[in-house]
Amino acid sequence: MKIIDTNKKAYFDYEITETVEAGIVLEGSEVKSVKQGNARLRDSFCQLDGGELWIKNFFIATYEKGNSFAPDPRRNRKLLLHRGEIDKLEGKIRQKGLTLVPTKLYFSRNKVKIEIGVGRGKKLYDKRETARNKAIKRDTERAIKESGK
Repeated sequence: MKIIDTNKKAYFDYEITETVEAGIVLEGSEVKSVKQGNARLRDSFCQLDGGELWIKNFFIATYEKGNSFAPDPRRNRKLLLHRGEIDKLEGKIRQKGLTLVPTKLYFSRNKVKIEIGVGRGKKLYDKRETARNKAIKRDTERAIKESGK
């Protein structure tokens, strides 16, 4: 499994409770661009529309060596899941405060896959606590590393 991009902001802004792997519908030049690492999940989000799951605002840069008929870099792309999985996700997001957030983009057996997290938005005080815990962990690891020298 080769990881292309991770959405670190999603883990900061949301409390991810469950993840699901989905395929993504891409055109040929988009796959080549993703292989080069020119894809960003940062501002993207997932939405159910007509019984289908779509990823919106997902940026894939145009392939430099491609032709002039390149697709829009921020177009909506369909995600591939089984009907049962889509129904299960739909039931979960109908609950209060839950949303679908893309967390990771990677290659799995030469196929582009995307990991979708089901999460609840964090409040400001939760974000501060997360940042504080991260800083404490970083400082303790630094102290342990320096004491070993």
